[in-house]
Amino acid sequence: MRRLRCEVLICGAGIAGISAAYHLSVQHGVDDILLVDERSPLSLTSDKSTECYRNWWPGPDGAMVGLMNRSIDLLEALARESGNVFHLNRRGYIYATGNRESLPAFKQAALQPPRLGAGPLRVHSGARGEPPYQPAPSEGFEGQPDGADLISDRDMIREHFPYLSENTVAVLHVRRAGWFSAQQFGMYLLNKARAKGVRLINGRVNGFQIDKSRIQAVCLADGSLIETRVFVNAAGPLAKEVCSFLGIDIPVFSELHLKIAIKDHLKAIPRHAPLLIWSDPQSLSWSDEERTLLEAEENSRPLLDVLPSGVHTRPEGGIDSPMVLILWEYQTQPTTPRWPIPIDPYYPDVVVRGLATMLPAVQAYIHQPPRPMIDGGYYTKTRENRPVIGPLPVEGTFIIGALSGFGLMAACGAGELLAAHVAGAELPAYANAFSLERYSDPKYLDLLNRWGDSGQL
Repeated sequence: MRRLRCEVLICGAGIAGISAAYHLSVQHGVDDILLVDERSPLSLTSDKSTECYRNWWPGPDGAMVGLMNRSIDLLEALARESGNVFHLNRRGYIYATGNRESLPAFKQAALQPPRLGAGPLRVHSGARGEPPYQPAPSEGFEGQPDGADLISDRDMIREHFPYLSENTVAVLHVRRAGWFSAQQFGMYLLNKARAKGVRLINGRVNGFQIDKSRIQAVCLADGSLIETRVFVNAAGPLAKEVCSFLGIDIPVFSELHLKIAIKDHLKAIPRHAPLLIWSDPQSLSWSDEERTLLEAEENSRPLLDVLPSGVHTRPEGGIDSPMVLILWEYQTQPTTPRWPIPIDPYYPDVVVRGLATMLPAVQAYIHQPPRPMIDGGYYTKTRENRPVIGPLPVEGTFIIGALSGFGLMAACGAGELLAAHVAGAELPAYANAFSLERYSDPKYLDLLNRWGDSGQL
């Protein structure tokens, strides 16, 4: 039996675990950190991401906006430090609606994040005296406005977003948002951590040795025993299972989210476009033959109903790349993570049809679709879609998890917060909103019962 020892053991070499290792080693000078994962770094869910980020989050308080603002501050600092090796851009998110009846609600929703600290809302309705609209550049992130631009002037929409449906009545351009390379970002953090002595070993955590309610050692599936005084659960979709080995049941569940990549040979989606999101529920158009086929199967029958909002897309790669990513979670339900992930055979067809509502040029792909590349991963989340970051009930154990679909954008802020807990450093004002102890607070439980939009895409 192999016996090892380390000061801090982090279970999981996804972006959460790597960020925790980076902040503990580089920012706090913690020595002797061991990352343990049975897979290669960033290969379970972190590399399946759409790689996007935003500070535009709803909520009953500003905790998510605060965490994301801090995370993006750190992300931008790392981009400057590295010469932007991970290609951070600030093209923004475009939320678009074609439903005139829902326009008041669309505008009302746009007012909430600015009140929580996401930046000012600039209104462009065509009235005199309104501020000018500043389009976002394709590359870079410096010198751009924050907040958002709410555009209901139809002429302005056609001028700047001529590829959107003519039915579009308003767009919300969220400005402190964009995307970057997950792999290059994660490896940059990992290499910085390794330079400070962080080690990475292959293994699967399957038990613990605990004495007097304090962690003593971690057991691996190969029989290895690793003595440590600090254990960090950064196991992503496996975080609930790892906590169960400690006798702890954390209130998280997982959803499977898929995405496709296609070659956009018709150039239906401009290479300079921001992330594009359709904010309206919609019913898809099916032929009589297709309807008969879908009605025959219980799993496909819901595709004939009204499907939720949120189909979205963005260009992938450089200006000369033909690739685009398309996502739409029209059916989500809690599931037990398993690999390889199950693939919905209807998914590519459904997301292309949904996207065509927002981008009419995509309609050409409905009956002659490009060959899709499909993958995905699990969103492990709490019911209110906020992470769990901080101590666990067993002394010396911590968690950085339930990062749902926002792990990359939150990674810097979440890793910094976890490291502050471990190192006993000063905590930010939003720390309590992400602790496991929040579920013991009657005020928070009452708030949960009145929770609104979670901001999930």
